[in-house]
Amino acid sequence: MRKYPDTPDFTGMNEPVCDEYRLENLDVEGEIPAEVKGAFFRAVPDPAFPPIYEDESAISGDGMVSGLYFRDGGKVDFEIRYVQTARHKAEVAAGKTLFGKYRNPYTDDPSVKGVDRTVANTTPVWHAGRLLMTKEDGHPYEINPHTLETVGSYDFGGALKSETMTAHVRIDPETKEMFFFGYEADGLASTKVSYCIADRDGTLVKEQWFDVPYCSLMHDFIITENYALFPVLPTTADLDRLKAGGDHWVHHQDLESWVGIMPRDGDVSEMRWFKGPKGVSTFHIMNAFEDEEGRVHMDHNMTESVAFPFIQRASGLNIPPEKLGGGLMRWTMDMKGRDDNLVQVPLGPPGDMPRTANEDQGRPYSKGWYLTVNPELQGPPLMGGVVGAEFNLLMRIEPGTGRIDAYAFPPLSGIHEPVHVPSNENGHEGWLVAMVDIMQGEGDLYQGCWIFNAGDVAAGPVAKITIPHRLRPQVHGWWVPQGELDRSVRK
Repeated sequence: MRKYPDTPDFTGMNEPVCDEYRLENLDVEGEIPAEVKGAFFRAVPDPAFPPIYEDESAISGDGMVSGLYFRDGGKVDFEIRYVQTARHKAEVAAGKTLFGKYRNPYTDDPSVKGVDRTVANTTPVWHAGRLLMTKEDGHPYEINPHTLETVGSYDFGGALKSETMTAHVRIDPETKEMFFFGYEADGLASTKVSYCIADRDGTLVKEQWFDVPYCSLMHDFIITENYALFPVLPTTADLDRLKAGGDHWVHHQDLESWVGIMPRDGDVSEMRWFKGPKGVSTFHIMNAFEDEEGRVHMDHNMTESVAFPFIQRASGLNIPPEKLGGGLMRWTMDMKGRDDNLVQVPLGPPGDMPRTANEDQGRPYSKGWYLTVNPELQGPPLMGGVVGAEFNLLMRIEPGTGRIDAYAFPPLSGIHEPVHVPSNENGHEGWLVAMVDIMQGEGDLYQGCWIFNAGDVAAGPVAKITIPHRLRPQVHGWWVPQGELDRSVRK
């Protein structure tokens, strides 16, 4: 039998678990805030079978959806299941891997030609009472939020024409509309991008297509009250390379970045393009907003090159994380001016997995949170995750003042992307809920879910929930309040 490769993508914290299970009434240290009641859904890549190619990435793993359910009386339950994608079911039936390189169908076993390749492993999305597991290379899969059973591939009742849908949707806090896009909308290496709007009831009411300057890894986008922003970064795909059995993505240090901006309720013909710096990479955006002078500001975690090791290898690059540079950057575009060059201003240190309160989406905001690697860490990081090492510093930042407060984890520890839970108390910034890994000694791994006061992260967690079963690192998560869970489409 083929074995999992002895590489960072399949060893350490990235060692496959391949296990579906349920745990009830988990041990809790401290007191869970009464407002933390609902479900914390997570997307976890976990390959059910060893890959065909030794240099495969952890991000290619079969999608698993996990749910931490915060019940009455401080009770917490946990469950994790595979997303029953067409790809996963085909491989389970065959008892082996049938799909080849990351996002390259030309390397697949002929028996699965035409089978939907998505693994639905990146972000659980909640909108209009539905839970969708997304990955940007295909349509999402709908999941029953109470049982985690897979309902099936979801295309908004046949209305979605794009072949792809982003894993990073944006939901307006007032209108409750969901804004999303899909790049490579009509096929591999295409420059076509779809831009879509679903109303508060989940009905797809608008889908428009436009062309980008080149086929780009467009992982995230952002909205303001009046605009939609589409960053185009110089990690590109090429159809001839794919047909030759090559890698989907190659990064180009000498290629300019761009940001396309259009009225979010307008027509794609109104798109205006702003030129950014060469060679940079951004995967996640903190927020964007407009000011009274007509400028649009986009705050994002930027690096001077691409961070993913498997993309670096394909690009002939070898840049360690500490050499990637960048930081939390603000790109400003003047919609009233004639200059199509954006202005860049640094706001904070390098990091990723940014988070704002839902109510601040697309509006001027005073605080946000993201993760980074502690530059003062006296000891080794915990190896794992899709970029090789886990984050070990949780930061609260005030972009307007530059103030940063942080909670530092010890060596051989890691924290994953937090979700934000709002508070009803006036002036309270809510709560952050995140998964934590701590190697306490040789063979002694602690894993659990910690809850922080979002306004005072430096004080440490107010509650810790232990999960007595090994977990593979997640990608993204989503918080669903109990009231919305109770009103879900699936029961």
